[in-house]
Amino acid sequence: MSEIQLLQGDCLERMKDMRDGSVDLTVTSPPYDNLRNYNQDDWQWGEAQWKPIIEELYRITANGGVIVWIVGDATVKGSETGTSFKQALWAIECGFNLHDTMIWDKEAFSAVGALTTRYAPVFEYMFVFSKGKPKHFLPIKDRLNKHAGEIITGNIRQNDGSVKAMTGSGKKTIADYGQRHNVWRQPAQKSRKDTRHPAQFPGRLVRDHIISWSNEGDTVLDPFMGSGTTGVACVNLDRNFIGIELDPEYFNIAKERIEAADSGNTLEDLMG
Repeated sequence: MSEIQLLQGDCLERMKDMRDGSVDLTVTSPPYDNLRNYNQDDWQWGEAQWKPIIEELYRITANGGVIVWIVGDATVKGSETGTSFKQALWAIECGFNLHDTMIWDKEAFSAVGALTTRYAPVFEYMFVFSKGKPKHFLPIKDRLNKHAGEIITGNIRQNDGSVKAMTGSGKKTIADYGQRHNVWRQPAQKSRKDTRHPAQFPGRLVRDHIISWSNEGDTVLDPFMGSGTTGVACVNLDRNFIGIELDPEYFNIAKERIEAADSGNTLEDLMG
């Protein structure tokens, strides 16, 4: 049975009450520059906000823990702000490793920006920060191999320039499915059943990261809980969950969804 803790308020202040190294995995999507106001008319998001939040996340992340930071950039005067890169570099300064730079391919144009001067943006970054070497990695293997059933052949180039036969070469056959690459294709909004929050991310995207980077019984945090997608996934996957949300309306939406998941509904039931 998952332990669920839902906290309404400013995530920086709420995280200050959490113990050092108490979180195994964070899966979150922080605000993107100031693209949306999230019901807060005087709300701002900039370095003064995200720098101390990333610092605090480092403190509360366990050794071997991981943060999945899903983020995009605003377009200002025809050019991207680059805030996502600044956040990644700041995370490194705080002590995190930039373990992987993954891409969420949303498969369709869903961002704000003029198309008269640039190509349509259809992806967001999924930075994977780790505190030391990740203690858990269970790769998802759902990439269809076009040569499935054939005998493995080929060589791997070594650092000294020599070549070495691939493991199983000439003996084993290629499996039906291989390990997924770090570009994940998942539609952003087409299957939404509930649109009360303006920036939900797909439940399957969250689920797959939780499976990849944590074990059952681990503690997962979402400091920008929004509509509660991460919490629903944690209930479904037997992870403990801590969710923090500033806005009271969105907090209640998340609470409703997570309680429904605890009653037996799945991500598909709640998120589409």
